[in-house]
Amino acid sequence: MEWWKQTSIYQIYPWSFQDSNGDGIGDLPGILTRLDQIRDLGVETIWFSPFYKSPGEDFGYDISDYTSIDPRFGTMDDCDKLIREIHKRKMKVVLDMVMNHTSDKHPWFLESKSSKENPKRDFYIWHKGEKKVPNNWISMVGTSGWNYDETTDESYYSNFLSFQPDLNYRNPKVKKSMFGVLDFWLNKGVDGFRLDIFNSIYKDEGFRDNPSSFRYFPTPDNHDEAFFQKKQYNLNLPESFQFAKEVRKHISKYKQKPFLIGEVSGSDKILKSFLGEKADGLNLVFQFELIHFDYKAQFFKDLLEKNEREFPAPYTPTYVLGNHDQRRFIDRLGGDVRKAKVLSAFQFLARGIPVVYYGDEIGRKEGRIPNFFGKDPIAKMNRFVPLFLCNLLGIYINRDNCRLPMLWDTTEQAGFSKGKPWLPVGQFQTEDTVVYQKTKNDSLWNHYRSLFHLRKTSSVLKEGNIKTKLSHHADVLCFERTLGKIVVIVYLNFGEKEIKETVSKGSKLLYSFGGAEVLGDKLQLTGHSGAVFEIRLKK
Repeated sequence: MEWWKQTSIYQIYPWSFQDSNGDGIGDLPGILTRLDQIRDLGVETIWFSPFYKSPGEDFGYDISDYTSIDPRFGTMDDCDKLIREIHKRKMKVVLDMVMNHTSDKHPWFLESKSSKENPKRDFYIWHKGEKKVPNNWISMVGTSGWNYDETTDESYYSNFLSFQPDLNYRNPKVKKSMFGVLDFWLNKGVDGFRLDIFNSIYKDEGFRDNPSSFRYFPTPDNHDEAFFQKKQYNLNLPESFQFAKEVRKHISKYKQKPFLIGEVSGSDKILKSFLGEKADGLNLVFQFELIHFDYKAQFFKDLLEKNEREFPAPYTPTYVLGNHDQRRFIDRLGGDVRKAKVLSAFQFLARGIPVVYYGDEIGRKEGRIPNFFGKDPIAKMNRFVPLFLCNLLGIYINRDNCRLPMLWDTTEQAGFSKGKPWLPVGQFQTEDTVVYQKTKNDSLWNHYRSLFHLRKTSSVLKEGNIKTKLSHHADVLCFERTLGKIVVIVYLNFGEKEIKETVSKGSKLLYSFGGAEVLGDKLQLTGHSGAVFEIRLKK
């Protein structure tokens, strides 16, 4: 089985992980000093948010040079060393690759906007002719996607923020240039790419208007209707599905067998279109249902069964609880660590790839920075919208709050920096830190460590099939993983009440948490607890 189908992924947001020089911004040398701790946690693959050269207006997702390291984070030598040291520790490296757009400070765009005759003009999407915009396309942040540039008296298109002009993939030279960028990093030994807003790559060639919609805010199950329009012609085009296959084919020649995981949105049918009818597109796509969980056993049972129905082998589901754009999941649980343990156990023990956002392993809490004081460009656009109203409406505007520095120890800046951090560390307790949690057997950090290692050492959890089992208790989710003659059975109690389950004869306890214990042939599940058993079949 391909290695990427068996891995676990840990996302590092470089700005906030570890600062080595006291300037308050995390950097590559800082990450190097934490590699042993990441390895000890049991991480198999590290995904890095962008550290390429950038003006930093969208904190790295506005790239001005794809093959240079931003001085904030270090040098190319630092990057080369980081890749070597990660591989030395038997881990993999995944880089964030923003193929959809560049910074408006990228040399390509500076050339493109300089004149209508410039050779780079068609590297981007320009509306040729009259000043009036050609259609009604709205960007992902709710503004018009068209941005007027007085230099040539025309407008360019951006599907995210105005300073991130979209590349024109209908120009073969753009495709060739971006494949060259992928080659640059693959030749350095990178093991894969996370593809940012990949569903936005192609736009309708005829610039047709999007149909109208009654929906203003996107919902968890419908990202493609928002701001009163259906994004029929600027998201999820058939050409983007085909391009996924092209990128997959291009990288397949490399000996490290790299993989692609795409940030896309839409129905399961659309997600599968990016994966390819023959599983020949993107290797994986992020599936975000888990981010919008309903903390009930039935929700997780339904999600498991839906994923097995819609994404059976050779497809591989992904299970994501958070990232650099989402509210911290511990806050969505009211800070309840017991529930966090149950959720993370589901994430690691189901068939699929668990993706962990830095700090989730210690229950890093959400910040409380008002939109008015936010550094996030989306927060700046909505600076007069109160934070409580955003929470009430279920919309997430200030992403600063999920990007606060890592809490390593109990020093003034939590061991993140000796200077003033780029974002405030915020209030924290001793028990919130890595250094404290590592010493406590029942801590969230040690729970994550157990899950990482359990999955890492179990071929059944990496490769086995899955099916839900009937429990007589509505609060208990039970499922089993099977590979050959080995069966792993998982019990998770999502309720407050103590529950007893009968354990099959010959069951070996692999792991338990939250106070669950075996008494004879009974498993006693306290509130918000779980247990994992292994059975070896005789037949």
